[in-house]
Amino acid sequence: MTFVPSKGCRPTLPALVTLPHTFVVFLIRDADLLSPSVKRFWVEAPRVAQHWRPGQFVIVRVSGDGERIPLTIVDGDKDAGTICLIVQGIGATTMAINRLEMGDSLLDVAGPLGTPSRIEAFGNVVVVGGGVGTAIAYPVARALHEAGNQVTSIIGGRSQEFVILETELSKVCERVLPATDDGSYGQPGQVTDVLSDLLRSGETIDHVFAMGPIPMMRAVAEVTRPHFISTTVSLNPIMIDGTGMCGGCRVLVGSTTKFACIDGPEFDAHIVDFDVLTSRNRAYSEFERAQAEGCRVVGA
Repeated sequence: MTFVPSKGCRPTLPALVTLPHTFVVFLIRDADLLSPSVKRFWVEAPRVAQHWRPGQFVIVRVSGDGERIPLTIVDGDKDAGTICLIVQGIGATTMAINRLEMGDSLLDVAGPLGTPSRIEAFGNVVVVGGGVGTAIAYPVARALHEAGNQVTSIIGGRSQEFVILETELSKVCERVLPATDDGSYGQPGQVTDVLSDLLRSGETIDHVFAMGPIPMMRAVAEVTRPHFISTTVSLNPIMIDGTGMCGGCRVLVGSTTKFACIDGPEFDAHIVDFDVLTSRNRAYSEFERAQAEGCRVVGA
C-alpha cells in the first residue's frame, strides 16, 4: 500500500529517510577445491570469528532471492576476522556457492548458531567423518585433542579424491584411518568397518563422535550400541532461520521433540529417531532436484 498525503499534510519523519544505511559484505578471502564437488572458503565475518566454538554453524544466503542454508564453521581466525566454510555442491544453492571465487562475496552469514560440542576429557575418543562430514568432524577432533584426549579419526569417501582434510586431522589426532568405498585408498569399505575392527581388536573406546550422511551416523550408532559406548551425532535436518522459529529442523530424540538449530545440532546417537529424521529430510527432495536442474516445480 502506498501512502499519499492529502493537501496540507506533510510527512514529519525525515529521520526514516536520512538515516545512513550500512551494507555488510561477507567477502571471500580465499577459495580452493578439496575434491571434485567440495570447496573450501575463507570468508570475512569478524563477529563470527570472535565468538564461534566447535560444533556451531552459520546460516548463509548467496543472494536476495536465495534460500538460507546452514554451514558448519570449520575454523576461524580472530586476528584476520575470517571463518572457514566447506561446501559440497549437491543442490542449487550449494552449487551456486561453489561457483564463487576469491574476491566474490556472500550476502548473509549469520551466526554463530547452535549449541557448541560437549568437549571434555573423555579419554580415548574416535571421531568419524563420512564424506563432507569430515569438515564437521575436524574442529571437534581438534578441540578434543586440546582437551587432552587421545583422538583417532576415521574418515571416508567414495574414492581417494573424496577423502578430505587428512593432513589437517593428522596434526591433531594420534591416528587418522581413511577408508574408501572402492578400495582406492586406505581400508576398503566403509567407516563403520574400520570402527568395528577397532572394537574387535579389543581397543577401549570411551566416546564416539560421528558426522556425515544420515545412514552412516545411524550405522555408527548401531556399531557402538552393543558396547555401551557413548556416541554423539551431528544432525543435519532442514533449517531456515537457525533460531528455532520456523520449526523446520524438528527432530525426535528420546521421544521428545527437539530443534536441531538451538538444542543441537549434536545429540545422543542411541536415542535419535533416524526414521523421522530421514523422512523429514526427504520432504523437499523433488523441489531440490528440480532447482538443481534449473526447472520450476508447478504449484511451488
